[in-house]
Amino acid sequence: MRVLLLSGLGPANLNFAYLQGSLFGGQPDAHGREALRRSGHPDLDLRRLSFTRSGRSFALLRPRPAAAPHLTTVTLRSILRSCGHDFAAVDLEDVWTGRAVVPPGDFGAVLLSTTYIWNAPLLATAVDWIRSRLPGVRVITGGQFTNLKFMRALNDHTEIFAVVRGDGETALPKTLDALAAGGDLSTVPNLVWRDGPHLRINPVEYVDIDGHPSPGFTGEAPVIPYESMRGCPFDCKFCSFPAASPKWRYKSAEKIRDDWAGYAEVNGAKSIDAMDSTFTIPPTRLRRLLEILPGSGAPPWDAFSRANTINSPQLVEGLREARCAQLHIGFESMNDGTLKRMSKRVSVKQNRRAIELLGDGGMSYHGLFMVGYPGETPEMFQDTMDYLTGDYRGYFSVARFSITDETMPLWQDKEELRIVAQDATDPASPWSHIGMDSDEAARLQKETLDRVRRGNDHAVLDLWQYDYAPRLLPDHDHATNLAVEKCVERLGMAPVDHPDPDAAAEAVRVQLRRLGALGVGLSPVGQELCHDAI
Repeated sequence: MRVLLLSGLGPANLNFAYLQGSLFGGQPDAHGREALRRSGHPDLDLRRLSFTRSGRSFALLRPRPAAAPHLTTVTLRSILRSCGHDFAAVDLEDVWTGRAVVPPGDFGAVLLSTTYIWNAPLLATAVDWIRSRLPGVRVITGGQFTNLKFMRALNDHTEIFAVVRGDGETALPKTLDALAAGGDLSTVPNLVWRDGPHLRINPVEYVDIDGHPSPGFTGEAPVIPYESMRGCPFDCKFCSFPAASPKWRYKSAEKIRDDWAGYAEVNGAKSIDAMDSTFTIPPTRLRRLLEILPGSGAPPWDAFSRANTINSPQLVEGLREARCAQLHIGFESMNDGTLKRMSKRVSVKQNRRAIELLGDGGMSYHGLFMVGYPGETPEMFQDTMDYLTGDYRGYFSVARFSITDETMPLWQDKEELRIVAQDATDPASPWSHIGMDSDEAARLQKETLDRVRRGNDHAVLDLWQYDYAPRLLPDHDHATNLAVEKCVERLGMAPVDHPDPDAAAEAVRVQLRRLGALGVGLSPVGQELCHDAI
């Protein structure tokens, strides 16, 4: 049976227009143009920043070589290939933007991933797209949203014939086999389905992810997204993920090593993006990984970590030797009261220790912080702002808290913290609680970004870099690259940071001089620069 796969990211991210008025992207406004004229560089374009390598002039801001494919889409494609069902695919991002076109041919079913669908209106948009273009074709959904709300999805949309809850490696092929042959669906694990006028809920079974083959890739795949576990042993109150995948399971260190080395050999993988919320647990697996990854042929890798697992210089050195390129760590807050409210199960002391160890060890890391979690007051958040401004080193981001789901565990504290949300399923919707409201959180977010960017020479905002190759100077160490990015950040934001055009012009000159001392210059207008991957 031929099926149509709809999978991909959500319709938008929640980054606000913080870079507006800067030199990052687009043409500078009148103030920016005047500042550049007074700086003596009226034609300054950040894309002309360059360095010399082996006698060639390379653009500093080279395009990112390749983005990691969407993990859910990769997994579903691999399942469909392995079970022999023909399929075509449409990226959900094209559905949100109106660019999606149904591939030619007939389809017996549509498979709709709801992993990045976070509310009922989004689900309705996707189902309406299917109904209007493929009327009468049965829809089978799976993923985070319908894992949690399968009954509502089935009641709201008669087009949805079945929902696969949890693991799909066994359930999806059996469902398609049964539908193709007109067989019995009652024995398919993890399936909720329509049996005439009735809804049947089949028992849930879990796949042994350590024994089951990991997703395969066809052809060259420079960046591999990787899942090493399902579920989560923690209960952070801002996350509803464990509710959708309640059984925590993880692959062994040996399987991870073999998978990664295999992707390098078969698919030419140059890097691995470990997408798990916490790749560095359990500690026994991490220690084993650090023993067996060096010399295994596995490529460099990025991962998410908890702060309390970064607990010694020896562990940081082990990460470096195992080719860990960067860690993303949800520090969230530098106030113990806020961390306790979140049920984060780490302390400010552990956060500080992790940052110091990674910084001292020369490891690249991205610290994620949050403002406005329920119960947090502006005075409590001041601890985070002060730490970022005065002591933090490395890449950072500060997100405004948002309520994305009415199943988030934080609703357990609704009465105590007086949590109110205009729409509990819309991340952009206004909210309030005993500590502050969403407008106050947005103000504090911008104030923090401004203060840290302008006042901390060692903290680099991780926002504008997404389109560019990581490690701008590939032959230099992490500290040098961080210094270069800080100069580029201040250069690009000079028109925003300095309302007076003379002050902005002087900031431009200062940052160009600092970049020059780091081996980065401004190439002449018209000079062709090399943009090859290094």
